[in-house]
Amino acid sequence: MKNFVVQLLAMLFVILVAAELFTNALEHLGERLKISEGVTGSLFAAVGTALPETMVPILAVFGGTSNVQVNQEIGVGSILGAPLMLSTLSTCLMAFAVLPARGLTGRVMPEKAGFVRDLNFFLFAFGLAAAAMYVPEGARSVRVALSFALLLTYFFYAFLTLRASNQLVVDGHATLAEEKMLLSRIGLPTNVATILLQLGIGLALLVFGAKGFVNGVEGVSKLLHISALLLSLLIIPIATELPEKINSILWVRRGKDTMAFGNITGAMVFQGTLLPAMGILLTPWQPRVEVLSGVLITLLAAAWLRVNAIRGGVAIWALCVNGAMYALYLLITLRH
Repeated sequence: MKNFVVQLLAMLFVILVAAELFTNALEHLGERLKISEGVTGSLFAAVGTALPETMVPILAVFGGTSNVQVNQEIGVGSILGAPLMLSTLSTCLMAFAVLPARGLTGRVMPEKAGFVRDLNFFLFAFGLAAAAMYVPEGARSVRVALSFALLLTYFFYAFLTLRASNQLVVDGHATLAEEKMLLSRIGLPTNVATILLQLGIGLALLVFGAKGFVNGVEGVSKLLHISALLLSLLIIPIATELPEKINSILWVRRGKDTMAFGNITGAMVFQGTLLPAMGILLTPWQPRVEVLSGVLITLLAAAWLRVNAIRGGVAIWALCVNGAMYALYLLITLRH
């Protein structure tokens, strides 16, 4: 048990260092490309830091254990657990990071159009994925059609996000790097090659740290005799979502609210479209109690953010409500 705890702490440190390298390089890349904070957060950062948790269901479904049922349970739990974590616990932790400075009535103020677009696409896509749970496994043509619709949804979302970038830059939402490149402090020039090198190092460390953290969590879970589905719904997402949490906390504390929230909501769209598309085709994708309750709370949390977005920004206390929704899910799941 002690070895697993040491591993968890060591991997957490690796993730913290990697997140600093990654966010610093990404800011410089966004500034160099003259793109908006929305594109930097919702597309670049979201997809990049989503790689660790994206690999878990893919590896589970295609190359997991010899037990097909366990592979499918890990795959489904990982696919649905990530958006749950992002919409509830991640947003709440981001709020806690600025609670002392902004207070309960203070607000996190992402650029409204992109924030609303992210949430609208996620609610549509994840609602479609939830409805697919009631499609029988034998209805392959319907499942294929739903999977294809989810794939198209993400590419249309990416197209709209990129198209909006130029006007957002004009309106003052350009990505700006406020700190010097970390690799430049050891004598390397601040150019595209150095930016990509630091980005690659940061991303590699994020994947390595998240993978090591997952292994440590899995070891603890086995000692505690936790099922594969519960592990993938509750524990694995906590570990694999650390990059998003740390990146968003770093950005929101620096006043970069658009990139902080875009990192979370962009990852929600990515993981609410492409991964469910795979789950619908390759797993039973059925509405078990612990799965369905997680899906409903995820949709409720995203809808709550969407309602608050109408007022321009989201109050800190409202983000704390999202954290309470995660606590509710734990209560439902553990009692079940």
